[in-house]
Amino acid sequence: MLTEGLSGGSTGTAFLLTALAGLSTGIGSAIAFLARRTNTMFLSVSLGFSAGVMIYVSFMEILPGAVKILGKAVPAHTARLDAVIGFFAGMAVVALIDRMVPQFENPHEPHKLEELTVHEREEQLRYHRLMRMGILSALAIGIHNFPEGLATFIAGLQEPSMGIVIAAAIAIHNIPEGIAVSVPIFYATGSRRKAFFYSFLSGLAEPAGALVGYLILLQFMNQIVYGLVFAGVAGIMVFISFDELLPSAEEYGEHHHALYGLIAGMAVMAGSLLLF
Repeated sequence: MLTEGLSGGSTGTAFLLTALAGLSTGIGSAIAFLARRTNTMFLSVSLGFSAGVMIYVSFMEILPGAVKILGKAVPAHTARLDAVIGFFAGMAVVALIDRMVPQFENPHEPHKLEELTVHEREEQLRYHRLMRMGILSALAIGIHNFPEGLATFIAGLQEPSMGIVIAAAIAIHNIPEGIAVSVPIFYATGSRRKAFFYSFLSGLAEPAGALVGYLILLQFMNQIVYGLVFAGVAGIMVFISFDELLPSAEEYGEHHHALYGLIAGMAVMAGSLLLF
């Protein structure tokens, strides 16, 4: 399915999927304003589900697809080696980006909505400190979202149905990131509009990642480059799942909630691959 051609989907569709995934941070802003308490079990299961989808599709579909793409240009043993190199290179890129984010501002140190609000009220944090927290969180999330946008774009370009699945998984885990940005800015300024704006802005990094892929990578695309990039996408998604989704799922809920969500995500992804 993934190797029928160099480009199985339209550029417009790939951009749209990436934009929708990134801008789901705005949903997190809405939840922060409308909900008084976080539904931790649902959030934990949802994040685990997203991880299950992304891990399963990476190992069962995307990485083997990269081997097949590379196999059209190089011998089979070289194709497997190149795919492995691309896979770990993708992990290395997103790990490097993760290291660039200051640990104390890392958006993947999750907080419940009620913990943020109570803590901020009790401590009566000053305007500049809250604004700094929110803006740095927005920047940090933007840095993390950039390779996710590239991954969604490449997948949507190769196979639109696969791009939809990946975009949905990324959109789910962008929701708590939207909360992390909007809550401190809202309590600093009292402005829902500003809180939503910065949260929304952080999500624009994903279509920006797609734009870079379109303007730079596609100029050099051939079977080898495409196969390496595709393998890198699998590495990015696996790293995101283990570094962000599963730790956040366990932080928000119980261990088994995250595990059940993970298994359900894998099962749904397996079923969809068998059907299509």
